[in-house]
Amino acid sequence: MNPIRVHISLILSEVSLSLPSLVLVPGAWHKPEHLTLLIDELRGVDVHSVALSSSGDNPADLGDMYRDAALIRETVDAIDGPVVVLAHSYGGIPASQGLVGAGNVQRIVYLAAFQLDAGESLLSSVGGVPAEWWKIHPDAGAGEYMEANNPVEVFYGDVEPEIGRQAAARLGFQSSVSTSQVQTQAAWSSIPSTYVVCEADNALPPFAQELFAKRAGRVVRMATSHSPFLSQPAELARLVRDELAAA
Repeated sequence: MNPIRVHISLILSEVSLSLPSLVLVPGAWHKPEHLTLLIDELRGVDVHSVALSSSGDNPADLGDMYRDAALIRETVDAIDGPVVVLAHSYGGIPASQGLVGAGNVQRIVYLAAFQLDAGESLLSSVGGVPAEWWKIHPDAGAGEYMEANNPVEVFYGDVEPEIGRQAAARLGFQSSVSTSQVQTQAAWSSIPSTYVVCEADNALPPFAQELFAKRAGRVVRMATSHSPFLSQPAELARLVRDELAAA
């Protein structure tokens, strides 16, 4: 093997080992596999992802926001060393709820996410009215659940069409109760945070993101739809590496 390449590889390995671990929290309806393109761009980083209980393929098995918060905390607590958590969209709510007192979390990155305060819920933060693209189904044994109508347009506006179609086909159902449960605490009040505004977002309007971003210590912006992990995974990975290095 070329000795120069070996030397560069060793340097990159040493840099990666010095970085915090990364925990990825997907948004509503989404699963860890939606984040694969981003994870592929984060070679050398210790990446963990959380499968939220409130999203899944069987409506009768869906959990709620508080269970999601517990799963995030369990994932973080199992990591021996510093951690940065990147939470997308709805995932920002259980991350804020579950990470209070997590001593190894160095920073929370809210990616087009709901950075809520104690006493707020997703639904209350959008005026108490479900979005028109939420398709709500009646009780399936564990409560009402939702599908996302027109997900390619809503979530993946700037994603390559075939990738967007594949991502939409992988979406699960979302428990309705997860959108109305009140956040009782806010980890970002004691843990440093960064907000990533997605400026061409059809799911969470940029003006709402700008309001949430006022709660963050640092704000960056991407000219993307709601899902830069699919449309601009390399650029998002560079941003994430910067956050890891600065944590």
